[in-house]
Amino acid sequence: MTDLHVNEHSFVEAVNQALFIAMEKSADVFCYGLGIDDPGRIFGTTKGLVEAFPERVFDMPTAENAMTGIGIGAAIAGMRPVMVHQRLDFFLLALDQLINNAAKWHYMFNGQRSVPLTIRLLIGRGWGQGPTHAQNLQALFAHIPGLKVVMPSTPQDAKSMVLESIFDNNPVVFLEHRWLHNQRGMVAKDDIAAHPDYLPMAKARVIKTGADITIVAMSYLTIEAIRAVEALKSQGIEAELIDLRSIKPIDWPTITTSVEKTGRLLVLDSGATTGSVAGEIVSYVVEHQFSALKAGPHRLAMPDIPEPTSYELTKDYYFGAKEIAEKAHVMVKNQMNDDLYQGLLRQGHHDVPGDYFKGPF
Repeated sequence: MTDLHVNEHSFVEAVNQALFIAMEKSADVFCYGLGIDDPGRIFGTTKGLVEAFPERVFDMPTAENAMTGIGIGAAIAGMRPVMVHQRLDFFLLALDQLINNAAKWHYMFNGQRSVPLTIRLLIGRGWGQGPTHAQNLQALFAHIPGLKVVMPSTPQDAKSMVLESIFDNNPVVFLEHRWLHNQRGMVAKDDIAAHPDYLPMAKARVIKTGADITIVAMSYLTIEAIRAVEALKSQGIEAELIDLRSIKPIDWPTITTSVEKTGRLLVLDSGATTGSVAGEIVSYVVEHQFSALKAGPHRLAMPDIPEPTSYELTKDYYFGAKEIAEKAHVMVKNQMNDDLYQGLLRQGHHDVPGDYFKGPF
């Protein structure tokens, strides 16, 4: 792989590299958002950009709806804006512009104009961020015709999907989980498409193959699912793990091919249960592959209540590798010892991904 100039990088570094590449490649690309040029540089993802491209990287006022409209207008005029929000929740003020303008423009004007706008929205949880700073609303965006919605899980996918989002002619909502920022992996320096792990943006990735059960995960839950799959293997259960990557469109062939083989489906979702992406996948499989199922499909998603701020209340709010393994085990074997997967419980604080996590901002 040395001929591909592959090096180890963090998720943050991969996003940063992609932004540099895009801005060097095209003078039509510009980046803006609250805090994009502050000392933290949006968790480091925009580090060095304002120094390299001072006329195309700028902070913005707290006027999300208006500034989204500016991005849409610039995109219609032929530019490729990248709008960044340190929290998905802040962007909710701009839903009118996103839904009624960006998503519909291409359709309403008979394909004469497109809106190549990329909106990077950070999601996450932990440290008492609570109900207005930790929402995972991928299902809301996926419900809107005309939008593409992606949720990468690895540094390599983060880099390639940032680039593909920027140079796609459709508006793309790029959902970036804060707990993935310190994940490290091998990332191609230049020729992204030549990397052995490269997949087009709309394709799901089969991370582990297996014949007993299909597990579909997204974003940070893919990391928890990898731990669960390893534990299941020690109990003689071979799970096939799919990283969804694209929420809209969904790569149905990859999912259905796997379910045809395993006959069982478990979908993991970081959003609320009702109306979830997981529910859509379960529904699709039941509708199209009912005869292939050996057991009823299941989903693991968040409770239908806002996320608590209290440290004590969040202890039982989220699920992780332990709950994933337990659910999959019961689906395959119809029974389980309650202590079987206790080793998967997170050690230390339950609301941080690791010791390196120093706070939500």
